[in-house]
Amino acid sequence: MENYLEDNKIQNEDDFNGQPILERNTDFIEEDEKEKCQNNQFFWEKKYDFINDIKKAQSGDKDAMAKLVEDNQGLVWNIARRFLGRGYDKEDIYQIGCMGFIKAIRRFNADFEVQLSTYAVPYILGEIKKFLRDDGPVKVSRSLKELNVKINELQKEYTNTGKELSLIEIATILKVPKEDIVLAIESSQATESIENAKYSGGKANKDLTLIDTLSTNKDEANLITNKIAVQKMIEKLGDREKKIILLRFYKDKTQSEVAKILGISQVQVSRIEKKILEGMKRELVS
Repeated sequence: MENYLEDNKIQNEDDFNGQPILERNTDFIEEDEKEKCQNNQFFWEKKYDFINDIKKAQSGDKDAMAKLVEDNQGLVWNIARRFLGRGYDKEDIYQIGCMGFIKAIRRFNADFEVQLSTYAVPYILGEIKKFLRDDGPVKVSRSLKELNVKINELQKEYTNTGKELSLIEIATILKVPKEDIVLAIESSQATESIENAKYSGGKANKDLTLIDTLSTNKDEANLITNKIAVQKMIEKLGDREKKIILLRFYKDKTQSEVAKILGISQVQVSRIEKKILEGMKRELVS
């Protein structure tokens, strides 16, 4: 060994003071090995803490579960972003993804020799897909939802090229009838309550709901005209006749109830009512 070191001694003593190469690098090698050992020790300590947190979470430790979710929120967000633009708030999708991640933690086993993040991906995806498939007041078939996913992917692909596809072009590329394309696109739209405010303001400074804008398929103008005409005819009636009409047709009272209120017989109420209605009919016709 001494002969080997002597033979391999650096000859330029001005630069290296004649120290053998192996001897000169000893300190560097020792420091490098020491750093590797420290890093290795740090890795196993972190892994031990991580597995310990998983075991605590599986045992019902809420703080440990919250820590694991927080440490892996980037993973959940990365998957949740794939499902944006489907009529749901991004925070809702993220929360559903977290539920899938929690399921993965509860079923995870360190003996699987697989990382938790890899193991959790199918759970996160499955939970979000299940939510999108089953949620909503209007149930949409799985085939329509799958078609809608294909449409979105196709539109994104062509959007990157600066081209916007028409309905006919989408149907041609996917080889699907254009009617199915319309149904698939509409199925992804968020449902809206007809009681929600649609327009603000107005003459009475009142919000208009969606139901206020829907047509009843009735001749509203004719109905209003008839109401005004009937109201004028009622105003011309005597006090007793007016009470009979108001009680019978505006208060939904029976003839017997009206008779008791006015102190007359039911037969009298029937005769007076018939006479009034016949007179009003003649006046309306004329």
